[in-house]
Amino acid sequence: MSFIHSVFEKLKRHPKRIVFPDGDDARIVRAAQSFYERDLGVPILLGRRDVIERVALAENVSLDHVAIVNPETSSELPVFCQRLERLERYRNTGLKDSRAVMTNHSYYAAMMVQYGLADALVGGVSSYGGALLRPLTTLIKPLPHAKVVSACTVVELDKKSFGDDGVMFFADTGLIPDPTMQQLASIAVQTGLLARQVFGRRPRVALLSYSTKGSARTASAEKVAGATVLARQMATNIGAEIAVDGEMQADAALDPVIAEQKMGPSLVGGRANVLVFPDLNSGNIAVKLVHYFAKARTYGQLILGLTRPAVDLSRGTDVEEIVTVAALAGLQAIEYRRLYPEQDA
Repeated sequence: MSFIHSVFEKLKRHPKRIVFPDGDDARIVRAAQSFYERDLGVPILLGRRDVIERVALAENVSLDHVAIVNPETSSELPVFCQRLERLERYRNTGLKDSRAVMTNHSYYAAMMVQYGLADALVGGVSSYGGALLRPLTTLIKPLPHAKVVSACTVVELDKKSFGDDGVMFFADTGLIPDPTMQQLASIAVQTGLLARQVFGRRPRVALLSYSTKGSARTASAEKVAGATVLARQMATNIGAEIAVDGEMQADAALDPVIAEQKMGPSLVGGRANVLVFPDLNSGNIAVKLVHYFAKARTYGQLILGLTRPAVDLSRGTDVEEIVTVAALAGLQAIEYRRLYPEQDA
């Protein structure tokens, strides 16, 4: 069974409600139908019903069992506005018109997820990068042990010797341009926790550098080495079963022979399934390169560090990726609902 099919099978046992802010996008409409037909849960599309129905008709897609919510006419809008006005982080923005904010689809979707009207959010296909982040960080509580909100991409390779049967997690690939040592450590732990949830076993997290175990002594390499120590401490403090090692070069993370030559014994070297990059440049470039050169299938960005699952998609995404990341977000929601029950924002 492939990685994606295993995710689908797990979610079928606990179907979830996924809200899509970009409800009138043709790809989202087709993905919603596919999500339901695969028994993964209930898709919720935000937008005007007449517009979404026209798109569905043009795409020859059935909207049976697909929920449609128009934020502008929703019965929940007054309640959402009241909740927004109570938030100190909203008042600090200087914005006055809560209704104008809450009729923005991304804000409305984030409020739905925070207050249990949906289990996860998948957006971004009709907006520029980062446009979804502000609603998420304004309305959804951060994880108590997370130092930063970051993004992760799941990478599936045909060469099954890498990662766990060809599946790896790359981070941060979308949000933090130049993480501090503490932020880098938090990114490593949060990505490891996601991998632990998906794989069901102890993840092997490699913090990457151009240096392996002090082969170069620069500020950049020492930041990664220090982040490795902090990540181990963070994992221990929250009781997370995560193997962490670094700093190491990419070949030492992926090739057991080279790892032995450069590092000696390591739980991670040569067999990493989570790669944490020193900055956003390297992480984002790496995802694009493996996608085009190795024909890897890439799924993300999965947003990490919040108490509710969310995904910020690329504007160039296709229908199958939308369905897959929605399933991954639904899988996260199974665990998140247990760990972080509904509570006031």
